[in-house]
Amino acid sequence: MNIALIAHDEMKNTMIGFCIGYEAILKKYGIYATGTTGEKIMDATELKINRVASGPLGGDQQIGSLVVSQEIDLVIFLRDPLTSQAHEPDIQALIRLCDVYHVPVATNLASAEIFIKGLDRGELSWREVRKTNSQRS
Repeated sequence: MNIALIAHDEMKNTMIGFCIGYEAILKKYGIYATGTTGEKIMDATELKINRVASGPLGGDQQIGSLVVSQEIDLVIFLRDPLTSQAHEPDIQALIRLCDVYHVPVATNLASAEIFIKGLDRGELSWREVRKTNSQRS
């Protein structure tokens, strides 16, 4: 299972704290992150991060491509809802792709924590459920 981690500038410290707090869980999975977010997470933890470009430079679109190719199973995107983002269309496109491809996406710390704890308990097995159901058809 692969997890994408993205955080707006105002949320990067929150993402770092999240990764430090849940490092033991996150290290069990493949981690992808946009540029600066990934760099800051690597500096603060021992997590191995597959970095793509920064969000405004196409990183959100690169993560979206990984969603489409079913290489990303969970997206944690800590968004800053109070600051306008120049690349808002890319952000919305990524969230739309997550909806189209049934990839869970957390956009705040509370939902991220629910997903990561569920993942640790083995509750995010939606790909296996879909595969089993499609084989029955």
